Amino acid sequence: MNELSAQILRDETDAGTAGEQAYDRLRADIVFGRLQPGQRLKLERLRLDYGVGISTLREILNRLVPEGLVVAEGQRGFQVAPCSAADLKEIAALRLLLECHAMEQSFQAGDMEWEGRVVAAHHKLARMEAQLLAGDRSNAEPWKRYDWEFHQALVSACGSRALLGLHSGVYDLYLRYQMVFVIFRGEIAADEHRALLDAALNRQSARAQEILSAHIWGCVDFALNRGLSS
Repeated sequence: MNELSAQILRDETDAGTAGEQAYDRLRADIVFGRLQPGQRLKLERLRLDYGVGISTLREILNRLVPEGLVVAEGQRGFQVAPCSAADLKEIAALRLLLECHAMEQSFQAGDMEWEGRVVAAHHKLARMEAQLLAGDRSNAEPWKRYDWEFHQALVSACGSRALLGLHSGVYDLYLRYQMVFVIFRGEIAADEHRALLDAALNRQSARAQEILSAHIWGCVDFALNRGLSS
């Protein structure tokens, strides 16, 4: 390979890395509510904010369309996917279906290492929930990251990468509603997490699924009560 070819390869690699980093940042900004539902995504502003070219941004936004995070408006460009009660209910039902199935498989296959992951993840989540219950709402993003880590740990021994991938994508859609509507239901949510931990360690799959159903639909009701409309 001559020097020119090597430089072209390096440039393409750098551009690809920058594009992936921009994708990760833009996706996180949507999931965590920094880019609001229905907000128009103006390419020139995004170019300045994320440091990549217009063509790369179009590729990123087109990747986010089938993920349900961005809506393409034809000649009008792109906008952050809006929020609606109907959409949240559909996402909640899908998350419950996937997570219940994955928990059942995980509870059957989980070993001592899996138990350790679940306990460690719950410990971090419980510490963050204690701060929230004490009135400190300044760490919403770490709280939801620990929430994800705990629920991911519960299903991590299911043995299916495809199932884990589907669950992760749906969880992010659900997480966006939680961030937009700041859904922390107080002590009841912390109690449900403790109950899920107990059910996991005792391999009580049916009980865990009942708790998870109440946990997820309780969040849906909370969002509706905070003004989410159809």
